[in-house]
Amino acid sequence: MSAVGAALCAVMALPGQAAAGTPSPYAFADDAVPVDGAKNTMGSVRLTPGSTYRSSLPRGGKLYYQLQLDARETVHVSATAVPGLDADVAYGDGVEVSLQDTNGNNCDSGDARFGTSQSPRPITAWAAREVGPAENRCKVAGTYYVVVERNSDPGSSTETWDTELRVVSEPGVAKTASTTPPESWNSASPTPPSGTRKECRGGTGFNDARALRAGVWGDRIEPGQTLFYRVPVDWGQQISAGAELGSASGGDEYVTSALVMSLSNPVRARIDDADTAYDGRQKTTALEPLAPVAYENRYSPIDGVAATRFAGWYYLSVHLNPQVAREFGEGPLDLTLRVNVDGAAKAGPAYVGTARPADQFSVTGQDKEAAVRGETAAGGGSGGSGGSGSGGTDGMKLVAAGGFGAGSLLLAILGVWTLIGRRRAAGGSAT
Repeated sequence: MSAVGAALCAVMALPGQAAAGTPSPYAFADDAVPVDGAKNTMGSVRLTPGSTYRSSLPRGGKLYYQLQLDARETVHVSATAVPGLDADVAYGDGVEVSLQDTNGNNCDSGDARFGTSQSPRPITAWAAREVGPAENRCKVAGTYYVVVERNSDPGSSTETWDTELRVVSEPGVAKTASTTPPESWNSASPTPPSGTRKECRGGTGFNDARALRAGVWGDRIEPGQTLFYRVPVDWGQQISAGAELGSASGGDEYVTSALVMSLSNPVRARIDDADTAYDGRQKTTALEPLAPVAYENRYSPIDGVAATRFAGWYYLSVHLNPQVAREFGEGPLDLTLRVNVDGAAKAGPAYVGTARPADQFSVTGQDKEAAVRGETAAGGGSGGSGGSGSGGTDGMKLVAAGGFGAGSLLLAILGVWTLIGRRRAAGGSAT
């Protein structure tokens, strides 16, 4: 029995031992396909719309990936760069994504920077190849290239960053769809929701983001940590959000850009962000008023309006600057999120075709139920809607983390138990 007890302690320690190593600051998709970026277009790997990929990005690197596209679908490509928790990053450090045709013309490009916080955290850049009546570039079917580039300050860390690439296909719409962007909407500062704070633990990436409905939500955040949440927002609805960082038990220093909150749309394109300094007293930050979700928003010259162009899961990420630990201690601080979704859901555009992944640009009944239950995304996968978030899934992840060695150990324990059972049975027969 002492041998069984020792073996059980070893199995129970396996997840803890894994966690004792360097933790990953980001939860990659379980179904992410490993790919290597090429140094030129000729050696580029083909990416498929509807899929998620895991790659890496060296300092000063410019990597190429390939897409084969038809003349009907709009394709959105995001690249989430994940520096290490101890990385040194500067204001202008970041990642840039471009979509190019075979003549080297840019269809679109976008970038993401660490900004004034100069704090390492997952950041996401996005670009699109759009097809529609208002588009004149990159409309033909054929080969296109995704170019992912890292920008680094000379004094920044040199280690390679892990990256997650996600490719989403949006079908075309009927010719009657409007191409006129909204001229006005309710841009008054929304009233934050009040009421009882409900505890809800955030995820560490888009893939395991915790589903939320409108309300007041409580969490704990550690310095250097980035937590992710997701909110279903339907056509015609308007999301608003604010974050409050609780007071510290000691310290009287001042950290600029201590808490950074960002909002991203269903294709992970950043819509807006907000931050606040911290001096040990409770601090609040909130997003600027956003336009209601509408297909024609994409034709707006204002980036924040253009990004609220489709229904689906909207992602909130909240990051706490690691400098807070140096000034106020390493323990976690209280975090309160105030989330609201205003307006009644409206009918969406007349899409001609199916998105990849399916249900990417809609809010389903399953999505609403997930938000009510506060579920995580389905197994950390890259699907557009729904999610199980069950304890059984988490348990299976822990078992998997142990690897083959844990499986072998469990078999050995079962063998010991079987032997003990047989000896007890034999002893009982003898008496």
